[in-house]
Amino acid sequence: MENIYRKDFPIFDDEKNKGLVYFDNAATSQRPRQVIEAIENFYKKNNANPLRGLYDLSARATAEYEAARHTIAEFVGAKEDAEIIFTRNASESLNLVAYTYGLENIKAGDEIAVSIMEHHSNILPWQMVAQKTGAKLVWMECDKKTGELTLDEIKSKITERTKLVALTYTSNVLGITNPVKEAAALAHKVGAVIVVDGAQAVPHKKVNVQDIDADFFSFSGHKFLGPTGAGGLYGKRELLDAMPPFLRGGEMIEYVTRDGATFAELPAKFEAGTVNAAGAVGMAAAVKYLEQVGLDEIEKHDNKLAALLIEGMKSIPHVNVIGHPDPARHSGIVTFTIDGAHPHDIASILDTEKIAIRAGHHCAQPLGAWLELPATARASVYFYNTEEEVAFFLDKIKNVRKWMGYGD
Repeated sequence: MENIYRKDFPIFDDEKNKGLVYFDNAATSQRPRQVIEAIENFYKKNNANPLRGLYDLSARATAEYEAARHTIAEFVGAKEDAEIIFTRNASESLNLVAYTYGLENIKAGDEIAVSIMEHHSNILPWQMVAQKTGAKLVWMECDKKTGELTLDEIKSKITERTKLVALTYTSNVLGITNPVKEAAALAHKVGAVIVVDGAQAVPHKKVNVQDIDADFFSFSGHKFLGPTGAGGLYGKRELLDAMPPFLRGGEMIEYVTRDGATFAELPAKFEAGTVNAAGAVGMAAAVKYLEQVGLDEIEKHDNKLAALLIEGMKSIPHVNVIGHPDPARHSGIVTFTIDGAHPHDIASILDTEKIAIRAGHHCAQPLGAWLELPATARASVYFYNTEEEVAFFLDKIKNVRKWMGYGD
C-alpha cells in the first residue's frame, strides 16, 4: 500500500538509503522537504541576528522567530507565546527547570517524586538538585509486566513532603503513556509542581499543556520532524517570572551596569546569546506539516503498525515483546529481546539487511535495572513507515537466531 507522505522525505530517495527500513524514530525522526526548505529559505532570505537589529532584515528575522514561537505555543496549548522558551532540546529544558526552579525552591527534607521509566534527562537534573539541597528522590515504580504506572502507585509516592514530580508523558522504552493529568492534580493538591517530559508524546498525539495542567513541559524538535538543536520548554508564566535566568549574556538583559543587571521580560530572560532562529523556523514548519497530516491520523497509523509488529513478533519463537499487551499502549514503540542474542548483535545483524533499529539501555538504565533487562532492542515507527516495511522486518527477525548459529 502506497504511503502518500513518504515522497516528502528526501532521505529515502538518496541512493545510499534505497531500501532502508528506518525503525529508529523514537531516537530521531526524518525531516520532510517542507522543513528543510523552511530552514533553507530563512538563511537565503531572512538571515540576520534577531531581536536587537534596527534594520529591515533583522526585523524580518525577528518576525519569523516570534511567529515560530506562536506556532509552537498553539501546538502545545500554551496560554500565551511568552510561556514558550526556545532551548536546544528537552534535556536543556529540563536542566533549565532544575537549576532555576529546583535549586531555588527545593530544600533539605523535601522530596522529589520521579518515575522509574524516565529518560536520564529527567533523572540526572533531579539527582543533582537532591545532592545539592539535601532533598530525597522517591521512585514511582511501574508494573514489571505491563509497564503501567498506576494511580495508586503515584498516590503512594506523592506526600506532603513532595515538592516536585518528574514524569514522562510517554516512555521512550515502553511507549506507554502515563496519567500525567491525574498526576498533576495529585501534585498540586500537596503544593508541588509537575515537570512533564513530552519528548516522546508530542510526535504521536495531541498535547494540551493547559488541559494537563503541567507546570513545566519539555520537548525536542528533532523528535517530530524538526531540526536537531531546537527544542522548547513550556512553563506557567507565574513560575517563569519568579525564576532567575539559567544562562546570562546577550539578549536576556534590559541593561547592565558595573554593579549588576536588569533582566528582560519573558521569554527573552531565558534565551541568552544569539538565538537559533532557523531552528525555531524549522520546528514551526514541522508543526504545520504534522497538523496537515493530522495527529489523530498519525496516532492511528502508528498503533496499526505497532499492532502488526507485536502480533508478528509474538508468533516467532524466542522473540519476547516488552511492555503492555495492548499495541495501542505502545505509541509506535516496540521493545523486544531475542533469546540468546544480545540486542547489539540483533541491531548489527538487521543493519546488514538495511533495517535501522536501536539497541542498548535507551538512556533509561534505572528502568532496565527494575525490569531486569539491562539492554533491549527497540523498533519504533512513524507515519511514513509502511506495512510492507513491517512485513520485511518480521521476515528478517525470525532468522536472527539461525544466522547466529542456533539452528532454529
